Amino acid sequence: MSLSITHDGALTLLEFDHGKANEMGSARLDELDALGRGLVERGTRVLISFSRRASRKGTPIYIAGADVTERVGWTDAQVAAHVRRQREVLARLRRLPLFHVTLVNGVALGWGTEFLITADYRVALPTARFGLPETGLGIIPGAGGSSELWALVGLPQALRLGMTGEQIGADEALRIGLIQEVCADHDRAMQRARALAGRVARRSPTAVAAFKAAALAAVGIPAAERAEIEARAYEHCLFGGEAAVGRAHFKAILGGEPAPWGPLEPFDPSTSSDPPADTER
Repeated sequence: MSLSITHDGALTLLEFDHGKANEMGSARLDELDALGRGLVERGTRVLISFSRRASRKGTPIYIAGADVTERVGWTDAQVAAHVRRQREVLARLRRLPLFHVTLVNGVALGWGTEFLITADYRVALPTARFGLPETGLGIIPGAGGSSELWALVGLPQALRLGMTGEQIGADEALRIGLIQEVCADHDRAMQRARALAGRVARRSPTAVAAFKAAALAAVGIPAAERAEIEARAYEHCLFGGEAAVGRAHFKAILGGEPAPWGPLEPFDPSTSSDPPADTER
């Protein structure tokens, strides 16, 4: 079964409901890649990913891990190329110019924990279980768990999860920063995600995307470079006209009314934002 994707205006819902335990293999990776490439084109502002899957015994499942059974007969070179592609696809999802909320219900091991890195905000149910078992199998987390997870939870906690394989529940995941909220059940978690989506939808698409791009690009670089990226992101909104829209509709925006924002203009932190020729200085 394929990934379940529902478009509701500027909101896209991605439900994991495939295979035996939502394991992620080549086919689902292709679908995720295609989804990510198409979301911006269709004007998606918010992505909510979730699962309502359960095992035959009733155990909730988010993403149980990678589909290792498909690798039977693969050469080491084929496995290496596949894992490199996993890393690339998840990295592209992480940088999409939209707000991604994920709801974690149940088992999120290996690839399931790594998928959290693609999200901007993570809400879990009390049933959630997280862990990185890979080093016990003679490998390491290869889709971002070794290179990116530390940015969410700090190096000591990343080392703990990756080197020991210890599984943690929702409360501990909240404590270390792997998730940001715990909700009692799926309905409340979805209500929270939709509430956040509504707030994003009232804001400038360009400004929201520029903020995310600038924040992600600032991780791990010197202060002066971080400041320069922030300046270019600000100027991207300013020179693109979104700041003028905000000024012109200031009172209406404060009153909760929608503003006539322009279309999304993604910000590239590696490029400069030159002012238009007629900009007053």
